[in-house]
Amino acid sequence: MRLASSKTEAVRQGFLNDVRRLATRLMGGLARTRVTPNALTAAGVLLSIGGSVFVYFSYRQEHAFFWAAAALFVAGSLLDILDGALARASGKVSPFGAFIDSTTDRISEAFMLGAIALVFARGHALFSVGLTIAAILGSFLVSYTRARAEMIGLRGDVGLGDRATRVVVITAGLVLAPWGVLPWAIGVLTALAWYTVILRALFVRSQLLQGGK
Repeated sequence: MRLASSKTEAVRQGFLNDVRRLATRLMGGLARTRVTPNALTAAGVLLSIGGSVFVYFSYRQEHAFFWAAAALFVAGSLLDILDGALARASGKVSPFGAFIDSTTDRISEAFMLGAIALVFARGHALFSVGLTIAAILGSFLVSYTRARAEMIGLRGDVGLGDRATRVVVITAGLVLAPWGVLPWAIGVLTALAWYTVILRALFVRSQLLQGGK
């Protein structure tokens, strides 16, 4: 089981690394313009917030509004990848830029999941509201556990519930929402997030024990 998990993690990391390298090459031309990484970051978060607005008003036309929300959320998430690539290609990598990037990631996800929770509340699906709140907390803790681990000089990047995976799960839930799949997607998201939080806590503990600290 542990070997299979390690192979899955290796495949996922390899895929993400390939995506980042491709994004860096694509940003070569844009790096010669006046477009800044922070501008892409701002555009990404605004698109994601726009997507959350479409989710909230999805009662007007489920198919069109949920699909528009998914498109905006994906576009915003792609810009989240490209802003880092642009920073590297233009030599504008900075601690403050990384801080803003990480912060806006949380904002984008919180707005989208908050809008989904409001949709569930409007339909009196209280269990799904609770799941969404748990998903928000778990998603925040996934990032927090990694940051805390790295602050003490350890790795904290294990698990399948990272932002890229969460974006895929949320997007799939939005696309299939007219057929009642959204609550199930939020359930998957919650399980992945909390599994990753627990796994990272155990991984940090293992590193500390191995280091004799």
